[in-house]
Amino acid sequence: MASAPAVPPASDRSIGLGFYLSPTPGVPGRLKASAEEFRVREISSYPMPDPNGAFVVLRVASRDWEQHELGAAIARRLGVPPHSVRWSGTKDRRAVSDRLLSYRGSLPERGLDLPRVELLDAYRARNGLVLGHHYGNAFAVRVVELRCPAAEACRTFRRTEASLREAGGFPNFFGPQRFGEVRPITHEVGRWVVRGDLSAAVETYLTARPSAGTPGVGDAARAAYAEHRDPGRALTEFPSDYRFERTILERLAKGQSPEKAFRALPRDLRLLFVHAYQAHLFNRWVSRRLAAGFALVRPYPGDRILRLGRDGTVRGQDSAPVGPDNERECADLVARGRAYVAGPLVGFETVVPDDPIGSLLAALLREDQVAPGDFCIPVAPELASRGTWRAVLLPVPPIGMRPDGTWVDLTFALPKGAYATVLLREFLKCGATAAPPVE
Repeated sequence: MASAPAVPPASDRSIGLGFYLSPTPGVPGRLKASAEEFRVREISSYPMPDPNGAFVVLRVASRDWEQHELGAAIARRLGVPPHSVRWSGTKDRRAVSDRLLSYRGSLPERGLDLPRVELLDAYRARNGLVLGHHYGNAFAVRVVELRCPAAEACRTFRRTEASLREAGGFPNFFGPQRFGEVRPITHEVGRWVVRGDLSAAVETYLTARPSAGTPGVGDAARAAYAEHRDPGRALTEFPSDYRFERTILERLAKGQSPEKAFRALPRDLRLLFVHAYQAHLFNRWVSRRLAAGFALVRPYPGDRILRLGRDGTVRGQDSAPVGPDNERECADLVARGRAYVAGPLVGFETVVPDDPIGSLLAALLREDQVAPGDFCIPVAPELASRGTWRAVLLPVPPIGMRPDGTWVDLTFALPKGAYATVLLREFLKCGATAAPPVE
């Protein structure tokens, strides 16, 4: 008798990861037991070198650094404006990451002199980096604490890989990192921002605690602040390295409004809240689409598709609508690997079609009490988002697997925006998929 499909844990379902696409059994194990066991190398689109360029491009290898914190630390070390360091893609905190960053200014005279950061290269360029200015990422991941011999785990992993290839790919969910590895609440903050309630956004950011998982270092301080509401006292209770929370609390302690205190956060971080909420909607939409009986591997009227270029990359975000008149043509493009079925990252230009596909999104928006027009965000127009489209499924990449004692080493590469943890959750299923993150 076939075993029942694995049910994702509550922590997955809370961020919209409502299913596993492969019916094969999982092999529980642990990812990120240490940063060295989750290595990421950015496949970069290098800005053009120019000895007279106004920008400096850095290539760094970092360990256990959150992206925004790393950028701010580099800016302080180099003496450049705090928000001037830019990057093309966000990397995992719990990892060893090889990535590019850029800023406008002078070349560093020596190393960055930051803990767990190595400066690999620095050069002048005519242009700096912007989000998306890379092709993808290559991963070298070790899965440890397997509940069966490593060779047996590899055989099961290969069955899952074959199952995903037969299904047309793996779900292109946003992974847990998008919502906060330590405290997955960034989408909740973003929902309040989109609804125009910055006071509630600040309240959530300062006090919300994860409903499951390992208690965080700052949980006691958050609980205390939720009771006493004294920002001055909270500054003595929040850990010193909670820089962003303390930025807000310092403003509140000076009598500033929550709205003004929120604007003291870096714009990239404030944008991250909105993007995380868009990601949460996307994940939930994909899960509901499959639950409603709509296959992820083919388009239906009301869908959109994203065409691929000859190099296999998506051509910008130029989506094409699917209707009764072109459904067969669009399905053929997807079947031949020339296009992806796309799901919405909702923004103020998103049109919700009046059809069964559109009804899935309409129901989600009603539940959250938001509308596409709310993404204009009148209370913070600098965070407004037009919306865009994201592939629902991605092809399974070639995967190297090497069993060794009690662990398995895996190597693969994914396009930008895709999450290694989302691919790997199909292999592990319901296991302890990550070590407790470092605060």
